Amino acid sequence: MSSHHPRLAVVVPFLNEEENIERMHAAIVAALEPLGASFEILFVDDGSTDATPRLAREIARRDARVRVIRFRRNYGQTPAMAAGIRHARAEIVVTMDGDLQNDPEDIRAFLAKIDEGYDIVVGWRHDRQDKLWTRKVPSKAANWLIGKVTGVPIRDNGCSLKAFRASVIKRIPLYSEMHRFIPAMASMAGPRIAELKVRHHARQFGRSKYGLSRVYKVLLDLMVIKTVAAFASRPLRWFSLLALPFAAGGCAALGAALWAWSAPAGELPLPLAGTGVIWLATAFVLGLGGALAELVYKLGDVREHEFAEVTARSWGVSQ
Repeated sequence: MSSHHPRLAVVVPFLNEEENIERMHAAIVAALEPLGASFEILFVDDGSTDATPRLAREIARRDARVRVIRFRRNYGQTPAMAAGIRHARAEIVVTMDGDLQNDPEDIRAFLAKIDEGYDIVVGWRHDRQDKLWTRKVPSKAANWLIGKVTGVPIRDNGCSLKAFRASVIKRIPLYSEMHRFIPAMASMAGPRIAELKVRHHARQFGRSKYGLSRVYKVLLDLMVIKTVAAFASRPLRWFSLLALPFAAGGCAALGAALWAWSAPAGELPLPLAGTGVIWLATAFVLGLGGALAELVYKLGDVREHEFAEVTARSWGVSQ
């Protein structure tokens, strides 16, 4: 990474946070300036309808380290974070909420963990200042379920305060509510993941934009991630399992049709025979798809290994 790029980028999505954005900027600057590291701040306006966009632009005019990304309409927290991450130029990316519930003073500890060799550091709100039944209880249940399904037991997937090596996070596709599944999605690449206790403050201004309405999105995204994780490393096996019912049904249907045709004065039942042929063709196509997916995966694995070897040699790492 070239020297003119900052070491740290802080990505903060906002949605109607006119009372918090100035305070958030001041808190981030106060926390980061004593560290002596170069940094940039990316404010992502997620289609705010209040004065948030205007205030963000005013802050950017005063502080050259601030850049503003504005959506024409509200897309959601994950797309906002993804936009900020995509535009970040730094080696390390930190994400956090814009409601002042996350504490920028915790960023120092996150950077220390990254410097220890971790690729992803996840915040854990151990003393969470939120409503019990609408926020805390659903969050605990979701974290338990996510850990069981994905095999990556993170205490607080919903905490937005996270730190990433840019080389890792920029390769993870984010959409819908996927920001909470980043450790699980990244686990396929084998990163080092750490958790840190972080402070969590009660919201002082404005109102929360998130509640129980997001539960169904989280469940759907969890199903997607489980499917991707299961298929990614062994695509031929899973495609073959999908093809088996079609192959069995096709053989049965075609066999029954040929049996009826071979009977004395029998006629070939075209609908049954056609069904058998279609099902067998489906099984064949699924098998080819699995073989192709396996080939793509293996080639990608080989290239990843070659890249790791070149990087290791470049940096003088012994293998």
